[in-house]
Amino acid sequence: MNTSDATPSRTVDTPQYGLAAFVTLVGVVVLVDAVGLDPGFADQPVQPYAFSYAIGTVLVVLGGLLAVATWRGDVAAPEEGEDIDLSGGLDWSTLLGLIAVIVVVVALIGWLGWAIMGAFLFAASARILGSRRLLLDIGVGIVLALVTWYGFYVGLGIPIPAGVLDGVL
Repeated sequence: MNTSDATPSRTVDTPQYGLAAFVTLVGVVVLVDAVGLDPGFADQPVQPYAFSYAIGTVLVVLGGLLAVATWRGDVAAPEEGEDIDLSGGLDWSTLLGLIAVIVVVVALIGWLGWAIMGAFLFAASARILGSRRLLLDIGVGIVLALVTWYGFYVGLGIPIPAGVLDGVL
């Protein structure tokens, strides 16, 4: 038997199928949501729902193309950065810590407001990811939270909860 006749094994990156399904699902949700949009003024050359239809269609097509590429065996090139250890597993304590921080922020943002929870989000995330300069992290978190709060609330006119600091900010 000639060994050169053997078919090479095909590598399939199965998580890419999940990503393809997610992108396709988001596209379908955008398209379904576009159906419910009210038409704009009759004199507008491009109606508001046109962008939703375009974005939803592109997402569905991209999800389909990713699924086909995955089925054909296309795999992304692995990261070759010097600071990445590809042989190591997932750091569950870091992942669960970040998830806990996000859950706390979502649960308390209405009561405490963005200024406090934004500072907490930055400082706690930095701490979980390895920073050991707590006072600096809190300071940077406060500055970032206040800049983003004023940027959205005052600059863009988008109300962000002030929480217990309502009337102070």
